[in-house]
Amino acid sequence: MSAKKSALGRGLGALIEEAPRAQKPVQNSAVIEIALDLIDVNPYQPRTTFDEETLNDLASSIKELGIIQPITVRKTENGRYQIISGERRTRGARLAGLETIPAYVREADDQGMLEMALVENIQRQDLDAIEIAISYQRLIEECNLTQESLSERVGKSRQTIGNHLRLLRLPAEIQKGIRFGVITMGHARTLITIDDLELQLQIFEEIITKELSVRQVEERIKEIRSDANESKSKDSKQKEKPQSELVEEYEKLQKSLTGRFQSPVEVKRNTSGKGKIIIHFRNNTEFERILGMFENLNP
Repeated sequence: MSAKKSALGRGLGALIEEAPRAQKPVQNSAVIEIALDLIDVNPYQPRTTFDEETLNDLASSIKELGIIQPITVRKTENGRYQIISGERRTRGARLAGLETIPAYVREADDQGMLEMALVENIQRQDLDAIEIAISYQRLIEECNLTQESLSERVGKSRQTIGNHLRLLRLPAEIQKGIRFGVITMGHARTLITIDDLELQLQIFEEIITKELSVRQVEERIKEIRSDANESKSKDSKQKEKPQSELVEEYEKLQKSLTGRFQSPVEVKRNTSGKGKIIIHFRNNTEFERILGMFENLNP
């Protein structure tokens, strides 16, 4: 029993044949033990945060049971290796004090490595929604994938991919809230429907301070939009009132000038304020009479 536990404590390498420190794989999919000091991190790693507490828990598990699932690496120059997937396990192994770690060795160029790392990480359950969204965006931009081909590659619907990509349009404060679990994906999808940046942040703060559910957020947005429409309606009516008052003044002016000149007078004015006053006459006699009235106005 003690011998079995000892083997488990030494990791997966103890359950298969002992492997040299930097053994060259015979096949692309072979599992070998690789020295941890020969392994470099993945520059394309979509995960940007590693929780210290869970890493310590993982390290404790590794001390007891070893590495259950090998990591995946590619070989680089000078006999070193670069992680394709399994950085968390690698960190845990280092914390546990291991010298080697079981690994699959894959052949991949930079773009192939990027794609493998992103696709494999997307399948993980512990990535947050923003990390997944960034991975989708990078696969589209850096690996020249369409949403349709990406959907086939990662086994997710185009709607799911689209919902995640839209998260990247949200302000940084809200994206941070999603990453740290302050708000849910459901809250985020509701906030995306708001075009006004200030209003998005206002609702975001209300979600936190009032602990609003997704349903309550939807009702709150409806309430705000209803108030906005009502305000617009009032503003429209207030703008119409002065215009009607001006029309009434123009009519009074027309009557006054018509009486003064004893000929029909029209006052026309557009919404920008430009206009004209038209005095009508029926013959030369009326024209001369109106002209004489203007001449009499001269000092």
